[in-house]
Order: sequence, then C-alpha cells, then structure tokens
Amino acid sequence: MSATAPATRKRTRPTRVVVVGNGMVAHRFCARLMAADAERRFTLTCIGEEPRPAYDRVHLSELFCGRTAADLSLADEAWYAERGIALRLNERVESIDRRRRRVRTSGGALLGYDVLVLATGSAPFVPPLPGIETPGVFVYRTIEDVEAIRAFAGRARRAAVIGGGLLGLEAAKAAHDLGLETHVVEFAPRLMPRQVDAGGGAVLRRAIEQLGVQVHLDAQTQAIVGHQAVTGLKLANREPLYVDMVIVSAGIRPRDELARAAGLTVGERGGILVDSGLRSSDPRICAIGECALVGGMVYGLVAPGYEMADALAARLHGGAAEFTGADLSTKLKLLGVEVASFGDAFADATAGTVAQAVVFEDRVRGVYQKLVISQDGSRLLGGILVGDAAPYVPLLITAREGRPLPERPHELLFGSGGAAGASPDDLDDAAQICACNGVSKGAICAAIAEQELSSMGAVKACTRAGTGCGGCVPFVARILESELARSGRAVNRNLCEHFAYTRQELFEIVKLGRLASFDALLASHGQGSGCEICRPAVASILASTWNDFVLNHAAIQDTNDRFLANIQRGGTYSVVPRIPGGEITPDKLVRLGEIARDFDLYCKITGGQRIDLLGARVEQLPDIWEALVEAGFESGHAYGKAMRTVKSCVGSTWCRFGVQDSVGLAIRVEQRYRGLRAPHKLKSAVSGCIRECAEAQSKDFGIIATEQGWNLYVGGNGGAQPRHAELLASDVDEATLIRLIDRFLMYYIHTANPLERTARWLERLDGGLEYLKRVIVDDALGIGAQLERDMQQLVDSYECEWAAVVRDPARRAQFTHFAAGAEPDPALDFVRERGQRRPADWPDAQPPAPPPPVDDAEWVRVARVDQVPRDGGITVRHGEAQIAVFHFASRDEWYATQAMCPHRKDMVLARGLLGTQQGEPKVACPLHKKTFSLRDGSGLSDPQYRVQTFPVRVENGEVWLALPAADRLAPPLRCATAVCEVAHA
Repeated sequence: MSATAPATRKRTRPTRVVVVGNGMVAHRFCARLMAADAERRFTLTCIGEEPRPAYDRVHLSELFCGRTAADLSLADEAWYAERGIALRLNERVESIDRRRRRVRTSGGALLGYDVLVLATGSAPFVPPLPGIETPGVFVYRTIEDVEAIRAFAGRARRAAVIGGGLLGLEAAKAAHDLGLETHVVEFAPRLMPRQVDAGGGAVLRRAIEQLGVQVHLDAQTQAIVGHQAVTGLKLANREPLYVDMVIVSAGIRPRDELARAAGLTVGERGGILVDSGLRSSDPRICAIGECALVGGMVYGLVAPGYEMADALAARLHGGAAEFTGADLSTKLKLLGVEVASFGDAFADATAGTVAQAVVFEDRVRGVYQKLVISQDGSRLLGGILVGDAAPYVPLLITAREGRPLPERPHELLFGSGGAAGASPDDLDDAAQICACNGVSKGAICAAIAEQELSSMGAVKACTRAGTGCGGCVPFVARILESELARSGRAVNRNLCEHFAYTRQELFEIVKLGRLASFDALLASHGQGSGCEICRPAVASILASTWNDFVLNHAAIQDTNDRFLANIQRGGTYSVVPRIPGGEITPDKLVRLGEIARDFDLYCKITGGQRIDLLGARVEQLPDIWEALVEAGFESGHAYGKAMRTVKSCVGSTWCRFGVQDSVGLAIRVEQRYRGLRAPHKLKSAVSGCIRECAEAQSKDFGIIATEQGWNLYVGGNGGAQPRHAELLASDVDEATLIRLIDRFLMYYIHTANPLERTARWLERLDGGLEYLKRVIVDDALGIGAQLERDMQQLVDSYECEWAAVVRDPARRAQFTHFAAGAEPDPALDFVRERGQRRPADWPDAQPPAPPPPVDDAEWVRVARVDQVPRDGGITVRHGEAQIAVFHFASRDEWYATQAMCPHRKDMVLARGLLGTQQGEPKVACPLHKKTFSLRDGSGLSDPQYRVQTFPVRVENGEVWLALPAADRLAPPLRCATAVCEVAHA
C-alpha cells in the first residue's frame, strides 16, 4: 500500500472528502476533521442511509425506557451546516468509480472525491434458517428496527432472542421492557462468551433469570416455525420453544460489499483491509469503524472506532497519527446487571500463557470478579467483573499502565489502604479515564481548574468524558470531588441559591427551631423566593418532621403532592390505592374494577403488587378517591417521596418452603410506615424464606425470614442503578426488627441529601455499613431512643390524605383544571389499545415556531383573584386557547403565559412550581422540569424552548389579561377529547 497521504499534497483547491456512512464513528470523524480546519483546506460531504443524522446506537435500548430518538441524537442537521458539511440523508452510495474518483448515489448524484472514507459500519448477521422471512422476525440495529419491534410487540406475548452475546442481551432487555415473556437462545455454553468466562457467565445467567428472562444455553436453532406468523423455534435435541416474536441478534458482519464491488482488498472473513494509517488497497480510499479490518481484527466497539476517526482526521491534516490497535475493555449494564471485562481476561486459560487468577464469587449478591495476574504476581493482565463493576476504572488503568500490584492482589477489589489505582489521587495525569473519547485525568483536572467547573454536567460538556458508553461516569465524579476539595472549593452541597445549607442542616433547623412553614424558614435562613428545588425539599422536611397535611403547604409541593396523584402524559393522573403486602379480598378487587370501569381508567398491575388506575383528569380525582375510600381503600402514596409498598411472597401461610408469615409481617410493616415522607421514595419487601421470592434484597429495606426470626437488609435499589441491600441484623424477633427499622429510616431521613435513595446514601455514608451498624444496632451515638420517638410521633399522627380531601368541600374545590370550575381539559387526546384507554403518543419534542407579535390586544377579564392559588397558577380559557395565570404572592406579582408546555405540547404549565433564578421569576413545567421566565417567556433551562407571555392587571378582585382576538391565540389542540381505536396491522 502507498504510504503517501493524498491530502498532504499541495493543491490549489480544497481537498474533497466524501464520507460514506453517518453513524457514530462517521460523526466523530466529521467533528475532528472540521474542528481543525480553520484554513478551510477541506470540503466534506457525508452520506447516510438512514433518514436521520447520527445517533447514539450504544444506548439504543433506552428507547424502551422513555428516551426518544431526539434524546439519542448526536447532532442535528444544523450542526453539520454550521461546519460546512454537506449532509445527504436517506441516500445510499451504490458504486465507487475509482478511476474517475467519484461515487454514485441512490439519488442519482455523482460526487467526486480526493479522499473517500468508508464508515459503512456493520450489519446484523442473519443466519439462513428456514422460516427466517416469516412475519414476526426482526433484527435489532437501528431506530427503525426498534420502532418495528415496539409496534409488533403490542400483539405478541412471548419473544425469543437468538443470540446471547452483548447485542442479544440488549435485545432481550428491549423485549423484557415491552412486557413480553422473554427467552434468550444461545449456541455457546455461556452468555457473552467473548466477554466473560464460565464462572462469570453462570453468575450473569442467574442474575438475568431472576429478572424473569429465561436462558437456553447450548441451544442450536434449526428453524423458525410458522406460516403467516411466527409460532415458535425448532431447536436441536430439545423441545420446541413456543413464541410469537423472534429477534435475531447472532452477531454482526462488516459492511464491505461496496468495497468488494470496487475491487478493494477485503479480509477472508470480511472487513475492508487497511493499514495503520487506515488506507485501503487504494490509498485514496480509507475505512474506519466496524467495516475496517486493521491488524487482522475487526473492532465491534465504538471506542476503537473513535480512535480510528481521530487518527485519520489527524493524518489528513498532515500529522503522523496511526491506529495500531485498541483496548477491547468495556463496561456495560445488561438487564440491570453490570458486566465489565478488561485487558486479557482469558490469559489464565490460554494455552502457553503463564498466568494465574484471583477469583471472588458471592452467589448471594450475584457478584463474580476475576483478576488475571502474571505468574510472578507483578502485573495485572486483565479481569472480568459481573454484578459489581465499581472497581473497573482503577483496575483498567492498573492493567493498561502496568502499575505495581499490592502484595495481596485481592486488595485491588476490596482495598486495604494501599490499593493500586483505588483512588483518583493514586493516578497520574496521563491516566486515561474515558476510553471512548480519549480523555485523561489531567485533561479533566485542568478543565475543572481552568473553567471553574463544579458539576458533572459541566465536566461532560467541557471534556466529553462520560458521554460515550458512560462506564467512567462514577470515577469522573470522584475526580471532580477530589479536585474541588484540593483547590479549596469544597463541593457545593447547598440546597440551592436560596438556602446556603445542606438538606441535613435544614432538617435540624426546622426541627430544633420548630419552624412550621416554608415562609418562616425562608425568612430566617434563606433569601429570595425559592425555586423548584428548595420548595419540594422543604415540603418533604416539614412532612417528615411534623406530619402536617401536605395541602396545608400546597404552594411548595411538586404537582404529584399538590394533587395527591402521579402526573402522567397529557396532564392526566394515575391513582394507586394502598394494598398492604399485596393482599386483597375478592370484594375489594371487584370494587376496584367497577371504579376503573365507571371512570374509564386504564388498569395496570404494578411491580409492587398494587393496581394502578391511570388516565384520571384532575377534576375527577376527588370523586375517584371518594369511591375508593367508601370501599375501604386509602392513599398508596405512589405520588410522594414517601413509603410506597411492602411486597411479599405468600410465606408460611401457603408456601411449602415458607418458614415465617411474610404476608402478615408485610402488612404490619406497611401499615406502620404508610405516609412516611422521606428524601426519596421508599420500597420494602418481606420474603418468607431464603428463596427470596419477594426480592427483598433489591429494596431500601428488606426482610427475609429465617428459622430463628428475621434478617434485615438495608440500602438496596432496583431500577436504573440496581444495588443489593446489605445485611444489617440477623435472626432478630419482630419487636427488635421494627425498632431497628424505625432507627434506620429516621436516621436516613435526618441525614440524606435531597432526592437521594438509601442505596446512594449508604454508599456515601462515611464508614458505610459498619458505621451504620454502630449507629442503628449498637446505638453508639446514643440517639436510638430519640429516633424511635420521632418515628412513633409520625406513626401516631398518620391520616389518609385522600380521605382528608374527600371530607373537605373547600379542598375538593381546588381540584380543577380551569379557574371557572369542573370543565375538563379539551386538549386531552386518548386512543384505545388492547381494550383500554391510554394517552395518544406525544408529538416530536420540536420547539414550536415563535408566536406572532401581539399588536391588537384588548383587556379581557379571565378570573377572580380568589380563583388563582397563592404562589401558584390556574388555567383560563380565551376561545379555544388556554392561558396560565400565576399569582406570585410572595413577590406580590402576577404573570400570564400560554398554558401549553412547548416541549411536549400538554396544557400543564399552570400546575408548575414558581420560583426565582438569580432574581428572575420562573415557572417549572411539572412534566419534565423545564423552566421558563415569567417576564419574557424565555427558556431558562433549555433556550430552544420559550413560551408566550401576556400583560396582567388586577382590579377590584378580578384578573384581567391583555389578549388579542381568540382565533389568533388558539394553539393546535389534539383531537379534542376524542378517543380513537389503535389499529394493529
């Protein structure tokens, strides 16, 4: 191959660079090439087959968890235009004419090039199985694939994923998140055979099966069964697997067909052969990413692709950069299970290699950790982490840099006061922290110092550390805290700009000062008018201290606590009655169904053994609660940062393995702590035996029966950051158990940060579990009795919040959408799906066009003063338009804006929290917390969104707005109150 870089030759015109492909690696190359092109030496054209610009394919499965295609976008079309890049989307390159140096596209365009960069990526490998074309078979690679899977899943119940590697488990997560019974079929004897060994694979399998995903190993798929639709899989030497949906994720193949057709050299097993300068057999044509075969390897990870993009961009600018290989280390979270591998993780099992392994396995917690050490014990060669990958970054750096090991290598995992790489302070500036973006510790530290960064968001924006796979984020956070402390800029843990105190300090101020309102606390220890951060936090403190009815402090409650229900899409609410321990009588079950039918509510069984009734309009809530209270139900506090559920198995009452009455204890525990407000929501569970069917070890506090009594676990967490709870006390009787839970919960409430789950609180607590045992079990601080008294005061003063509203006509009258009364929001749009009503899909979150200037406004009376909540808002109508009117009473000011949040187009802005930001009055949308100036409507948290504002005046107890004619204001309303049937093709 020629070593001459065509871009380094002297030219009288800019070098024409054409990039084929617009994935993550292509985007990285475009960014790097043009960022260094101040002299405009290049013209760049990027051609992508997909209909959208580059997006984050690594986090594709997050589309099933509420994120949108816009959230995954790496850049919009304006980004390319700003850099002078000609972006051609939804277009395919069909041929390369190497002699004329031009490409032909599917749109008929002929584009000349001086340098052609092939970034065509890879395609899913689809085995030629009989029945592979049957409807119901999908691949999992693009956003369009995700949309097709999601659309089909509505008429499927069981799904099989062919392939148990990285992409297969991502696909399994997608199917599982869609509510399908999910099976993983893997030909190899273990999951993720390229990343984990037999021991790690066994732990991974157990963890995944505990989530309800069924794993079939050593399973060879012979055919997909079904004629007009999938009915199952035919497997070799075992019974058929009956499913009605199949996702094929059996690996990837480099997309080298364009290069093959052009006569470029490709590898025997695929991939465009390139040298260390990324040049193909034609020196004017380069290849990067998953389509490139370099050094005998095709790299299927994004980090090596980024390194190729960086090297090629630097070489085209005249540098000598080369790509000589990349580390395949990776840290992932699959179905909630952390999996990481680094270095040569299989060196101990490789023939002819002299290496030894240090292995730790905890089957109770589902943790497997293996370190591969050189025979002489001097070097860390690699490792595997399953279930707990917290040590990944320091271990990776230790292996990559050949750092000396401690005398006892297991200290790398568990520490001892000398663990290599265990702390940011142990690393030198050259240590690479973010492999995806090549960011060193020194670069992060310099940015923190020079740019005076003080938050993770700022560090990410400035350095791009943590913006790739995200595996380094926890360690980057530790670097930030270390550097702030080193520079004398202690981490600012003040609650917000209005209170120069932490939440823990404010809790003590409220309690010891016997302060009973937000206004009193603000006057004595704060400044300004508060905001959407401090108002709900102080509301939680007041509730946790005095258990005062939350609506006595309505102006500082977030919308969920303000309306005692969870806000959902469209501005409707969900109602979750308490079902202690998951036990319910047939009569109550029937009554729940009747109430749901009468109010046309969508029913869903929650993960905490309760029934969720969704789709209630705000004015319907008191009527729904009245029916529930009459049937013997009370609030389940699903809307609050409060005690939620105590899940239970059937225990010794029914189960042949049960050793204690888990249902009875769960009911008693839930009834004791119902309504308890805390820094974050609280979940619990009681299992009747060690088989752990109630999943107690994934809860904030969990209880497991033993032959001698009960074991108490604390600090667990499900969800996006799962953590196993840790054992606090063993074999205790019920009275002791309750006493320890009282102390644990009150100590957490006293000392946690705002919105901090018990898992993160325990991880942050100095001394961790051992210190907590000293405080809670041993009462080393002598505060146990006081914590118990504090809890008993809250228990004794409990009152059902729904019943309190139902019995109070004045309270009931506050539950309206419009100031004028009980009229429903006409903008609500529903569809029917699977026999129930649900909100119509949100439109794309595109900012609407700026409103036209108002030049013909007239004063219109819209409400009485007493109809607008103090320090809150209400919606009024002007023709078909909806307008939010706010009374910022603490500032003696009135404001009006459009009622529609411009982000998701729902009419909910009047229910937002008021506050100030550096003196600017603002409102926070209750849906996604975007904030807007009440003065001019500008977006404070996201400048691309803004709202229209209107002048207000108050005269003789009435509110007047300066408004144009109604037809000039009417925003687009979605199928007003129509309910459409969703048709499934």
